[in-house]
Amino acid sequence: MCAGEEPVRRETSNVTVLMEFVLLGFSDILHLQWMLFGIFLFIYLTILTCNSIIIVVTKTDPALQTPMYFFLSNFSVLEICYVTATMPRMLMDLCTQRGNISLYACATQMCFVLLLGGTECLLLTAMAYDRYVAICNPLHYPVVMSHKVCMQLVAASWVSGIPVEIGQTYQIFSLPFCGSNRINHFFCDIPPVLKLACGDTFVNEMAVYVVAVVFVMVPFILISVSYGKIISNILKLSSARGRAKAFSTCSSHLMVVVLFYGTASITYLQPKSNQSEGTGKLLSLFYTILIPALNPIIYTLRNKDITMALRKLLSYEHKAKI
Repeated sequence: MCAGEEPVRRETSNVTVLMEFVLLGFSDILHLQWMLFGIFLFIYLTILTCNSIIIVVTKTDPALQTPMYFFLSNFSVLEICYVTATMPRMLMDLCTQRGNISLYACATQMCFVLLLGGTECLLLTAMAYDRYVAICNPLHYPVVMSHKVCMQLVAASWVSGIPVEIGQTYQIFSLPFCGSNRINHFFCDIPPVLKLACGDTFVNEMAVYVVAVVFVMVPFILISVSYGKIISNILKLSSARGRAKAFSTCSSHLMVVVLFYGTASITYLQPKSNQSEGTGKLLSLFYTILIPALNPIIYTLRNKDITMALRKLLSYEHKAKI
């Protein structure tokens, strides 16, 4: 917001209610605004390009028509949606140096970020279950992980959080915001928005913890149990080559799980009184932007099937041009 510009407010029953927020983003480092714009634009375009390539490769290569790559293509779609919920708005604010956002736009952005974040937690759990069945119960894998089951798991991951996150967003934005309208963040996230609410926010904070436990901690425990059994099974293999191959199919997914859950857990499960705005912004930057940028690199460079399929696709396009 420009200096001297008053926040948009509405008088309701003698109470002044905010109708517009200002996302401060990175306004504390004005001299780096254009450099940050260039860096984040490059990261955003990289995420879109790399995940789109993964989607195309997994959909077109016959060798990749398996449950593991079906989940991976859906994960890439999710990552594109996830970064698009925050980055275009952040790039616009960096470009215009104005962070004005209406109450309804802020609520919409928060709802999408929470919904897509919850979907990511559930989809990572489904991917862990797929690896568990493939390694610990390989003979029944084609039956257990049939196309119908995979479709149901993906659909459940996308749909399960919709009523919960809409309800949580409605609950938060039903609170009166009558003080400062400045959100010290680059998108409308729960912790910084709740800090601006008037009155007692205890019920809302408890709701945040409950939802975080259901969508973050429970999936993380299920993933941990799955990988505990997977690692135990891998260690029982007599062949060193077999152990290496089995672990290589899981290591990429495990790396993404640790990075995503580690930062998300600290953000949503840490007590409000212990939260530093600067640290919260940095952690959010990590799990909403940097991890989605790393995911395609982790999954492609560590996956021989993907790299081979990509080479075949590039070779086919080269021959088609000739």
